[in-house]
Amino acid sequence: MKISASFPFAPLTKLCALVAALAGIGWSPTVEADYHVIPLPLEMKLSDEAPFELTPRTSISYPADNAPMQRNAEFLSEYIAQATGYALQTLPADKAPKKGIVLALDPAITQPEGYRMEVNSGGVKLSGSTPQGVFHALQPLRKSIPATATDTHILLPAVTIEDAPRFAYRGMHLDVCRHFFPIEFVKRYIDLLALHQMNTFHWHLTDDQGWRIESKRFPRLNEISSMRQRTVVGKAHSGEYDEPPYGGYYTQEQLRDVVEYAAQRYITVIPEVDLPGHMLAALAAYPELGCTGGPYEVCPDWGIFPDVLCIGNEQTFAFLEGVMDEVMDIFPSHYIHIGGDEAPRTRWHDCPKCQARIRTEHLQSDGKHSAEDRLQTYCMARVERYLNEHGRDIIGWDEILEGDVAPNATIMSWRGMQGGIKAARLGHDVIMTPTSYCYLDYYQSEDRDKEPLAIGGFVPVEKVYSLEPVPTELTSEEARHILGAQCNLWTEYIATTEHVEYMVLPRMAALSEVQWMQPEAKDYDSFLQRLPRLAEFYRRDGDNYAKHVLVEEK
Repeated sequence: MKISASFPFAPLTKLCALVAALAGIGWSPTVEADYHVIPLPLEMKLSDEAPFELTPRTSISYPADNAPMQRNAEFLSEYIAQATGYALQTLPADKAPKKGIVLALDPAITQPEGYRMEVNSGGVKLSGSTPQGVFHALQPLRKSIPATATDTHILLPAVTIEDAPRFAYRGMHLDVCRHFFPIEFVKRYIDLLALHQMNTFHWHLTDDQGWRIESKRFPRLNEISSMRQRTVVGKAHSGEYDEPPYGGYYTQEQLRDVVEYAAQRYITVIPEVDLPGHMLAALAAYPELGCTGGPYEVCPDWGIFPDVLCIGNEQTFAFLEGVMDEVMDIFPSHYIHIGGDEAPRTRWHDCPKCQARIRTEHLQSDGKHSAEDRLQTYCMARVERYLNEHGRDIIGWDEILEGDVAPNATIMSWRGMQGGIKAARLGHDVIMTPTSYCYLDYYQSEDRDKEPLAIGGFVPVEKVYSLEPVPTELTSEEARHILGAQCNLWTEYIATTEHVEYMVLPRMAALSEVQWMQPEAKDYDSFLQRLPRLAEFYRRDGDNYAKHVLVEEK
């Protein structure tokens, strides 16, 4: 980040002291905004010009007859009210006073998510070439104000901030299959993404342990696949189970509501239907889609299981295409995530239908990949082709590289960086999400006795912060295929919303700087100095955040 010019800390400090002294005779106390937020803006030019005073009489204006910009103004009013207790009036620009906060569109800002924030004694101007860019301009302003500044006036120091994100894809993932969370919490999760200036919510909606998408075409997915009859206690395969049925699903109306809620915050929801493995919940409802015919149950345990979809059965593809039709109708995202991970080949090897498919499609082993590996490729490519015909593209986990990768697939590299490197060299787009940096179901402290049960591993805040998504091994042309980075939260051992919050916060803050900032501008010590200010927002909003790196709160 570039910081230039000087800032009159002493005069403002004296002014604040004077105003505070006058509070006893009817004046409201005044506090000073601090633009050193998370993620830190790219360029900040502070000025010795007089600050702008934000008061309950300040208005927020937006271009007339522009609904997204009006919504941005309303968001900013709401954000300021959360901190100060007073909501600012929002007005079309042609009806607003000259002094105030102005939201404006400026085509000279070239990056679609970039923005400019200008503050002087006459007001605040937040500009972007798109409403999305302006929305990002709201975030540093809201975070610069103390989280709890109730009944105070705010001094906004004179500044010009020019900022834009490094990566176009800035994601967070949530698994609702192993444990199911209410729609209200999913919306809160999306609000956290907005606070951290992320733009993609990867929603893992189907797995062995539960199917969470209402299906009108396949009603047994709701009746059977959404509920498991028992749940393992403690670590996977412990042999102990809670007996009460567990589960649920989101109605199509609820799913659309979440999509709209996210879109208003310029966040794309990417649904994941994991296939051809992790399908035991679906097989419990439609056993004819498996190689053995069952019986199957919605899985009560965690892990990788041999029963997967039968790729030799045409009914399987009729089912998958029907599911994708419903998914595409609900989710307008360009990408549909179709998984592809952890699909054992055992059943395919022994299944007459799958072996017949291998012969018919001339799928052969070559020393690197088995015929069954190529059967998975056939499945992924066929589903991809169907989605491509409907104007969509797929994302798959890096296992889909084990064979002939589907032609237009984007690869989510989770088993390290090598899958992403291989994919980029093959000309495929890549999202980096390696376990050793990005799996937030891993412990965040080495003192496990003081931590809630987790799957294992160790990913502290500093490790997340140290991620560099673009490997040095790539050429500049290959590096263009790295779209961005994402952290994942798998919920085998995370049963409550409070536990979700504990696992993602503040590691989400570290990720936000990886995604947004240029690598040369990142500084972990600086991040730690700025983190307590952001933690005030977590605390104000009742979030159950981890305090390992917040020394004063331990």
